Amino acid sequence: MAAPTDVHLDSAHKILRYIKGNPGHGLFYSASFQICLNAFADANWATCLDSRRSLTGYCVYIGNSLITWKSKKQDVVSRSSTEAEYRSMAHATCELLWLQQLLTSLNIKVSSNAKLFCNNKSAMHIATNPVFHE
Repeated sequence: MAAPTDVHLDSAHKILRYIKGNPGHGLFYSASFQICLNAFADANWATCLDSRRSLTGYCVYIGNSLITWKSKKQDVVSRSSTEAEYRSMAHATCELLWLQQLLTSLNIKVSSNAKLFCNNKSAMHIATNPVFHE
């Protein structure tokens, strides 16, 4: 968005042609909810049998509507499931911060703080207690 090129414009035109050619398909975004960002992060520890790297996944919602998601192999090998989950939470947090800044720059008021959900208690303790880890 900072420095768009002709490639980006061509991609946007392809998307618009697709939407125009398929009027019955699409995603529904309700206008009846408050604008708040929620993210869910998860990781599978040492999923790749060759490299022993973990798999990160997260999805971000505005209200009840899914707006972005990602799944990718982590860049480094995690020593524990807690570390893998913590890395996943870090990636989701970066996405939340970027989206929050994007909404702010578009003059869209977010009704509450962004929330990040994770299912690993150890990773949540590390994230909430800076004395608990190095």
